[in-house]
Amino acid sequence: MSGDRILLVEDDKEIREGVEIFLKSQGYEVFQAADGLEGLEILKNQPIDLAIVDVMMPRMDGWQVCREVRQSSK
Repeated sequence: MSGDRILLVEDDKEIREGVEIFLKSQGYEVFQAADGLEGLEILKNQPIDLAIVDVMMPRMDGWQVCREVRQSSK
């Protein structure tokens, strides 16, 4: 599983950075987004294996991100 690409969508910068440190220590490549709109933009431009998405975020919540991803991705 090492080398998989993970998108981390979380509005709290300290949480994002802490989770990223852990995931990178496990061999994952991590992409960070501060909200759902930023996360969707990354998904358009990067092949992502897994997305970890916060539910409560500004601009676009995690539930809406999941709905958008399901419409355009398998």
